[in-house]
Amino acid sequence: MPRVFNFSPGPATLPEAVLRQAADEMLDWRGSGMSVMEMSHRGKEFMGIHAETEATLRELLAIPANYKVLFLQGGAIAENAIVPMNLIGRTGKADYVVTGDWSVRSLTEARTYGRVAVAASSEATGFTSIPPRDTWTLDPQASYVHICSNETIGGVQYHGTPDTGGVPLVADMSSDILSRPIDVSRYGLIYAGAQKNMGPSGVTIVIVRDDLLGHALPITPSAFNYQLQAEADSMLNTPPTYAIYIAGLVYKHVRSLGGMAAMEEHNKAKARLLYDFLDQSSYFQNRVAPADRSLMNVPFHLKDPALDGVFLDGARARGLIQLKGHRIVGGMRASIYNAMSLEGVRALVAYMQDFEREHG
Repeated sequence: MPRVFNFSPGPATLPEAVLRQAADEMLDWRGSGMSVMEMSHRGKEFMGIHAETEATLRELLAIPANYKVLFLQGGAIAENAIVPMNLIGRTGKADYVVTGDWSVRSLTEARTYGRVAVAASSEATGFTSIPPRDTWTLDPQASYVHICSNETIGGVQYHGTPDTGGVPLVADMSSDILSRPIDVSRYGLIYAGAQKNMGPSGVTIVIVRDDLLGHALPITPSAFNYQLQAEADSMLNTPPTYAIYIAGLVYKHVRSLGGMAAMEEHNKAKARLLYDFLDQSSYFQNRVAPADRSLMNVPFHLKDPALDGVFLDGARARGLIQLKGHRIVGGMRASIYNAMSLEGVRALVAYMQDFEREHG
């Protein structure tokens, strides 16, 4: 059976070249006589994989030497608690900018661990935009300012790094990391689940500046303490070895394509194709403010919601899957992460054009 075009928001499509290499190495990784799944995390084989994976990520994102890279578990939802457990103890306060469901979850979780304020929110607009920076109310005594750089449900994305003065900026980049160049030095901490652009679910990447280590609340479990994990090279507990291995293959694949600049060009081309069609359509609609539209997740609605099921059935028949929108916003959603090809987006647009001609 031919591979489908998988528009899932995550776990998401992976590069076919990565899957083929993983398949080739499944039973015997580089003459070791064993699968990566079977390796001791402290054996020389996996230690080499781990070191190479970190080095490649550092190269791709130009991560400065004064930042630690951690390979943890629990996903971004766990980080919603782990971040404040490690950082809010500096002053007992934190500011959150709320731009959608994921940042709402981050805010709600953080309130368990200290005094948390909403610095800005786009709830009044239905989370269809990013609040302008000049509307934010920031506390200079906050331990950090938290944002979600790309909201997978609502389809809004920051297209620049907000200036938070002397307060460290923390970003959940789960759904847009590796999609474009970023200046890591402008962030105090970045975290991201791997299952959108970096690999399978199971590993969470944390990039944290050295001066933010060592402030964990006393209640912080040792496995969630950034300083302890940094000292143990992310091996305080057994790490998600196979997920780290696949992430490393993805990093090398992205590097072979030209790195972050090439990924940004690729992603902009796909998004432009889809948004251009939506903007001229009288049947399909994207409700996000144009300046804040995501390059990764494109929600859209049909003129007649009663035909949602018909649209999804027709898409599936053409090999276009996982287009149903999140239950919070309804409609449809096309997630077009790095590994989604331009061919896949063209196929989706062609189907939408046919559907509009038949039902519009």
